[in-house]
Amino acid sequence: MGNLYRQVVESVSEGILFADNDEIIRLWNKGAETIFGYTADEAIGSSLALIVPDRFLARHQRGYERVIDTGKTAYKSKMLCVPACHKDGRRISIEFSVNIILQESKVLGISAIIRDVTEKWHKEQEELKSAD
Repeated sequence: MGNLYRQVVESVSEGILFADNDEIIRLWNKGAETIFGYTADEAIGSSLALIVPDRFLARHQRGYERVIDTGKTAYKSKMLCVPACHKDGRRISIEFSVNIILQESKVLGISAIIRDVTEKWHKEQEELKSAD
């Protein structure tokens, strides 16, 4: 079954990642490689700060710590849309949902399913400008 799970995770276009309690990336699929530009070898072992814009980093870290401490997130069933950083320096827009990963009631970290919505965001901004 392990090989089947690996194939499913690697074949989807969405980014899938897992970060441990210290915000260290432990899983990074091909979808995440495409979205963010970092290979799995580059991302795994790095902090999530790799993809979080500097101006949002403190807020992100507070939120992450709260989720790890409480074992609860408001974004399990909701998609969160935020800016992120691509390896080439571009700002991208992503939407994602998170799941808390537990083992014997202990939080191991957080997984995220991610989509690049940059084009959609730009289109919405253009429509807003046109409406003015």
